[in-house]
Amino acid sequence: MKNTITTKDGVEIFYKDWGSGQPIVFSHGWPLSADDWDAQMMFFLQHGFRVIAHDRRGHGRSSQTADGHDMDHYAADLAALTEALDLHDAVHIGHSTGGGEVARYVARHGQKRTAKLVLVSAVPPIMLKTANNPDGLPIEVFDGLRKASLDNRAQFFLDVPTGPFYGFNRANAKVSQGIIQNWWRQGMMGGAKAHYDCIKAFSETDFTDDLKQISQPALVLHGDDDQIVPYKDAGVLSAKLLKNATLKIYPGYPHGMLTTHPDVLNADILAFIKA
Repeated sequence: MKNTITTKDGVEIFYKDWGSGQPIVFSHGWPLSADDWDAQMMFFLQHGFRVIAHDRRGHGRSSQTADGHDMDHYAADLAALTEALDLHDAVHIGHSTGGGEVARYVARHGQKRTAKLVLVSAVPPIMLKTANNPDGLPIEVFDGLRKASLDNRAQFFLDVPTGPFYGFNRANAKVSQGIIQNWWRQGMMGGAKAHYDCIKAFSETDFTDDLKQISQPALVLHGDDDQIVPYKDAGVLSAKLLKNATLKIYPGYPHGMLTTHPDVLNADILAFIKA
């Protein structure tokens, strides 16, 4: 059995679907895949949940399509998956770019199917510095990411996890070569075009209106040493825009804290789901 669905525009989306019970759906960050959720999927599977994670279009094992690498398509793809699997009372958990995908999905497609949502180190409301978002990151930051992905994607995809993503560039960091190599492996499985286009999607999309429309209970988690998505302009603002949000900031935790501190994060998410 091949675990894929085909979207209206002909894109094959790969997914994993394990267990039974209340569904938890995971949306991964850039430029990774469903594999980034291993520590969460195993944990929640063992706690009696049905766990589902997909590879975003152009990422992992999904089609390396040329087009549709924007938040509207990502959210529509997630909607197609939840409809194909007929999921109800679902908990949606999004990390980084996946947090944006979850916010747009719930706001535009998933109000009736979603019970709760969790945004972890997530990109909303908007990363880019604009007149309305003066504390955002300047466009030059994202232009630099684009240039690095064009110049030498393979080296860039080693530099990111070796340095800022997991905080491995900090003094006294407990560096794991396995984690670095797994990040690289996931990244290099995906398409160069998808990864290039996704930088615009995660940095320039404004999720303010999406967040305002969401009434479901939301848990917003962010590390205060996130070197990829600075927490004050992301998690803190998102929690204010959501109608029913709980915000938790972790001192010293990095962007990839789901991987570096799964025991802490998994327990906090479980408590929120069961509350």
